[in-house]
Order: sequence, then C-alpha cells, then structure tokens
Amino acid sequence: MKKPFVLIMSIFLAMGVCSQEKFNGLEMNLGNLYRLSDAQTRSISPENFTGEKGKGGMARIEDKDKPNTANAAHAARDLGQGWKVNPYVRIQPGETFTMAEIEGPGAIQHIWMTPTGNWRFSILRIYYDDETTPSVEVPVGDFFGMGWGQYAPLVSLPVTVNPGSAFNSYWVMPFRKKCKITMENVNDQDQMTLYYQIDYTLTDVPEDAAYFHAQFKRTNVNETSDYTIIDNIKGKGHFVGLYMAWGVNNNGWWGEGEIKFFIDGDGKFPTICGTGTEDYFCGSYNFDREGQYKEFCTPYAGLHQVIRPDGTYKSQQRFGMYRWHIMDPIRFEKDLKVTIQDLGWRHGGRYLPQKSDISSVAYWYQSEPHGKFPVFPKWQELEVN
Repeated sequence: MKKPFVLIMSIFLAMGVCSQEKFNGLEMNLGNLYRLSDAQTRSISPENFTGEKGKGGMARIEDKDKPNTANAAHAARDLGQGWKVNPYVRIQPGETFTMAEIEGPGAIQHIWMTPTGNWRFSILRIYYDDETTPSVEVPVGDFFGMGWGQYAPLVSLPVTVNPGSAFNSYWVMPFRKKCKITMENVNDQDQMTLYYQIDYTLTDVPEDAAYFHAQFKRTNVNETSDYTIIDNIKGKGHFVGLYMAWGVNNNGWWGEGEIKFFIDGDGKFPTICGTGTEDYFCGSYNFDREGQYKEFCTPYAGLHQVIRPDGTYKSQQRFGMYRWHIMDPIRFEKDLKVTIQDLGWRHGGRYLPQKSDISSVAYWYQSEPHGKFPVFPKWQELEVN
C-alpha cells in the first residue's frame, strides 16, 4: 500500500497539478502554468493555412479569384492586406478540405470552429504520422455533442459549445511525425462555410504518450435493443469519454439500460457493468425533477440537450448526453468493447426492449496501430429525420 504522501502525489500527477521533471509544455493547466518551456506555440486558420511563424494575415485582395484565398475581399476592399481578407473557407458539395497538415513532433491543444449547414453532413477526420486511415472520423456536430443539428449550450472540461454555434475542443492530441486534419462535405446540394482555428504546440512528445481517437456510430432503429458503442478497439490505452444522441420512439422512461465495458478478452459478461443509463451519465431517477427533464452541464458529465415534441412535425423526444472519464479512465491492455442496453418500461413493471434511434461518439487514447474502423455511413444513414 502506498504511503499517504506518495498517494497524494500520484493523484496530483494524474490531475496535472504536478508535472514531469522534464517539462515540455505538452499540457498546461493551473498547476503548472507558471513553468517555462521550450515548446513553440503555433496556430492554423484560413488566415495562416500553414501555421508558419510570421505568416498570418497575408491574404491579398487581388487573389480573390483563387479558391479560399480571399473570401472576404469585398468587405476588405477599402483596407487591403492584413485586414481580415480571408477569415473563412468554403467547402463545396462532395469536397474534402485539408484544414491543417502539421510536421511534428507536437500536439493539438485546442480546436475552435463554427461550421454552417447540416452538421451531420460535415465529417471531421484526423490522421497521425504516416497512417492512411483516420484515428478520428466523426460528423462534426456529434464530435462536439450536437448530434441533432440543433444548438444547445455545453460547458465541460474538454468540450464547450457556446453561442451561436461555437465548437471548442480541448482534447490534447499528441503526434510524433505529422498531424493532418480534414473536413469532408458529404452534402449533395449545399456548400459549407467554415471559420476555424487550430492551436497547437511543437515540442517533444513523451514515449508513453498515446494517440487520441474518436469513432462515430449510429443505429436507426436499434433492432437488438442492445446497442454497441464500439467493439473494435485493439491495443493498449484508455477510454476517456462518450457522447450519445438518443432518440426515443416510445412513451415513458427510456433509460433503464446498463452500460457494459468488456475489457481484455471478457466473454459473455463484462468487467464493468453500470446500473442504468442516467446513472452512467452521472444523473439519477430519470433526470427528473417535478415531472420534467432537467438539463445540466458539469465538467465531467451532463444531459445538456432535451428536444421536446412541438405538437406538429417534431414528434419525438430526443436527448444529448456526455460522460468524460477524465478522472476515471477505463484502462485496457489489449482490447475493449462497450455496449449499452436500449431499455424502458412496459405493462406490469416489466422492462421494455426498445427500438430507439441512437448515435454515439466514443473517445479514447491508445498506442498505434489502432483497429480498423467500420465503413463510414453515407449521408442517407447520417440524416436526422
């Protein structure tokens, strides 16, 4: 058993309050913000596509006929170069745009963006080093907890969504050789306007630093009443979060189902088994106070979105929930599978196996290579209807 002082220091290290002896600036927090570092700060936006030092705000009015080089040339026509000439990009239907391509080592520390159009039809992908398949592949709305395509305030440690549609990620994403970030517009009709900024550091990456991953899934409708969040995590790492967009197709309470984590070869029964959906998302008793769902946001968990029927075309209840395992990551040595039951109530106090419209994003860190992601859905399978 660890002595009290050693135990306390271990907790502080896990929280980031104390830093490693060779501090490299990879992660900053209130506990080490005063410490100097040799890390270099860089930022990529449409005003500096490469993030190079001293190369921001160089777009020229006369380049307005070139794609994504002077999109605000008309507004800046009286002021000229250096005056917000190219603050955004336009992504055409069917086009994939490279938002950033960074030579490492280093780490993404913050991503801000405000995309227009259908958030389910804008696909965010992140590639590390020399991989040809992405480690992050998610509709942009779902990645930031907005799976239903409607704004809702979200205030948490790694993800915030602010008025009017400001998406922020603070997940640290280390890379050793390269990081490439793309956005695909799978909409077959409308162009997308994207303002964005990617803040990163160029610095040494510790040997034990794992790579950030995120994977999307949707089942509409959930025929088995046992929804698989993810089942192909292979390697060593830790599960750090879950967002779910849950559309209910029946009356009554819908969240009796238990979440299950099958760790390192578990068979029929998991190592970790929850006690109910609202329990896992750190609520209780149906998220109900005085007969109403109560939205809430905390640093680590929340029911931040409740979409209520309007009596005409919005006929179904829909919910958005998140749970970040920042203080309690689910660690695995070789593999991980995560499921949650789709369970409500029926006559006589019996459980009801439901057939809900469920989407999810699983977030985790692991060593590479990662298991193969499933084929990404077409827009017809992504559409909220």
